[in-house]
Amino acid sequence: MTHELNPIVYLNGEFIPLDKANISVLDRGFIFGDGVYEAIPTYAKKPFRVKHHLERLNNSLNAIQIKNPLSFTQWQQLIKQLIHKNNYLDQYIYLQITRGVAPRNHAFPHQESPTIFMMTSPLEKQSQEVIENGISVVSLPDNRWQNCQIKSISLLPNVLLQQQALDKGAKEAILIRDGLATEGSASNLFIVLDDCLITPPKGPLLLPGVTRDLIVEIAHEQAICIKEHSITETELMNAQEIWLTSSTKEILPVTRLNDKIISNGRPGRHWHKMIKTYHAYIQDL
Repeated sequence: MTHELNPIVYLNGEFIPLDKANISVLDRGFIFGDGVYEAIPTYAKKPFRVKHHLERLNNSLNAIQIKNPLSFTQWQQLIKQLIHKNNYLDQYIYLQITRGVAPRNHAFPHQESPTIFMMTSPLEKQSQEVIENGISVVSLPDNRWQNCQIKSISLLPNVLLQQQALDKGAKEAILIRDGLATEGSASNLFIVLDDCLITPPKGPLLLPGVTRDLIVEIAHEQAICIKEHSITETELMNAQEIWLTSSTKEILPVTRLNDKIISNGRPGRHWHKMIKTYHAYIQDL
């Protein structure tokens, strides 16, 4: 076990204290943002939906032409070891793979030696303030690239969009492209319209969220009306409820959009039902 201020991390075959972890300045992740990542929530030291996260990791690696350096079983073993080398009960694993160290050249190196890094941090629970009052968001133009389905470490557009939201006093930004709401700057999007849950379909304009997919599964299992189709900006503004989802934030209820109060300004009944079912699913784990 280790002290929380200096957790144990994994870097290229070694478990070492965070303050001892170093990479070359010629790593292509540092130079080009040439890599992908995953964030896996862990409850009571058990990774949640790990198979789905590792499948998405493999899809991202394939998309940028990096061969997965480890098998599914090897990833599972490393994640399990990292979890138990740290003190946190509920935590999230950050996992990053880059194309590795090479002379600075845009072209792929002839021989790759990927850099593999994993760390863990405490998983923060939703505050009582959020549960009671929800969060405030703003809508912003989606000016990112055309391959948002890749969980790339090149997150500068997302960083700038979220900072714009924070500068406006909001917690998140809902992104609009060609009149359609795509996702949040760091989350997936759901709305409730006419008592039916709607989320944009998967495609290159949004990240296929693991939590998003679980909510769709739960809706089908519970016979909740659910549709996967595009959300217009007008539908977004007229929604009964708006949710933002991610593996680390779970399901966030939006109660204010661009200073417009959503419904009665409190998390809605559909959200209350879904978050209860979601937490029951976690408890079963």
